[in-house]
Amino acid sequence: MRTLRFLLTGLGNVGRPFLEILHERAALMRERYRLELVPVGVADSGGAAVDARGLDVPAVLEAKRAKRSVATLPGVGRPGMGGLALVREVEADVLLDATPTNLKDAQPGLDIVREALRRGMPAVLASKGPLVLAFQELAALSDWTSPRNPALRFSGAVGGALPTVNVGWRDLALGKLGLLEGVLNSTSHLMLCRMGEGRTYEEALKEAQEAGIAEPDPTLDVDGWDTANKLVILANAVLRVPTTLKDVAVTGMRGVTREELDAARARGGQVLLLARAEPRGDGTWALSVKPTVVGGEHPLGRLGARDMGLVYRSDIHGRVTLLSGDEGAWGASAAMLRDVLDVARE
Repeated sequence: MRTLRFLLTGLGNVGRPFLEILHERAALMRERYRLELVPVGVADSGGAAVDARGLDVPAVLEAKRAKRSVATLPGVGRPGMGGLALVREVEADVLLDATPTNLKDAQPGLDIVREALRRGMPAVLASKGPLVLAFQELAALSDWTSPRNPALRFSGAVGGALPTVNVGWRDLALGKLGLLEGVLNSTSHLMLCRMGEGRTYEEALKEAQEAGIAEPDPTLDVDGWDTANKLVILANAVLRVPTTLKDVAVTGMRGVTREELDAARARGGQVLLLARAEPRGDGTWALSVKPTVVGGEHPLGRLGARDMGLVYRSDIHGRVTLLSGDEGAWGASAAMLRDVLDVARE
């Protein structure tokens, strides 16, 4: 039986479900993988909790359900200790970062992940910010550049449980990739599906918000920027092309017309807010996010309202289509667990 000690920064919509899954499946993990994952430090916005012997996961979860910081836990609470201090001061085998995505400066996640990698600690991310704003820097510190460096994994940052990154960089190894197309944002897709059924933009947005998919301010989703962020990560990680947001032409879904929606339905398809990467033939790629009419013959043309999907085309693998029902934060949490198991195997 092996033991992997981990730190978890961020105990919100992804970090907390991760601990719940881990607690529920601990016995299965020991049986199937001969592995025990032990949290020795966790941090939220109010501080941290630290115990080298392993924290009491039910106690951590109970504190979060009661809307209390883990810093209030008796004996192990560390008021005022942030994620960066946690990584600097507590010995562990792997970092899990689930801090909120910040696309202005990627903090606090970026500094936390930098510190872990510099210390030789593998890092598993659910947050997109550090990957969108500093992928090449983090790649240089990790096994994306040299197998001697600590592992960097982030499949939960692009499509939740959908294995977009893993399939692209691992399972399509040595393939020459061609066109990449994806529906990677659940809010915009649900809204476009409902609008295609005759509902107004406002009615579709209300449903998405009531379902817990859309934020109170849905700007990043409906204007295409969340999809663009994910395309940037795929371009860097899978296409291996240094890419930033300025390299992506982005058009949101607000301007979709009734004529476009009706035309798509007439073809047995739908309007998708489609991420697209197409090789230009000179080593560069045309990257875009925009509303696109697709017919029913398209691999993504019949996606359900709560689905996401991605299509890779490779010269030796052919067309590979990935589809997944949206599981929300649970999908991203499950993807983090998948990444941790990958790190443990390595």
